[in-house]
Amino acid sequence: MSEWIDFERWPDCTHMERPGYVFEVRNGDGRIMLTPCTVPLQLPFDWTSPPVRFRLVEEPRPRHSTPVPRPRP
Repeated sequence: MSEWIDFERWPDCTHMERPGYVFEVRNGDGRIMLTPCTVPLQLPFDWTSPPVRFRLVEEPRPRHSTPVPRPRP
């Protein structure tokens, strides 16, 4: 993981991108989201506080979901 960077520098994320990595963005309420570099950043609808910092982190490995059970007869 890299060091936290002030969100004012978010437009510079295009120069920081690397394959296999995404950005971890944190807002003032401590909520976190993982995202590729998109300028302007699309924030989740339920974020009431603006983003304050971000950092480059390794992209999480995909997980297999549990199969959906069959319907009961």
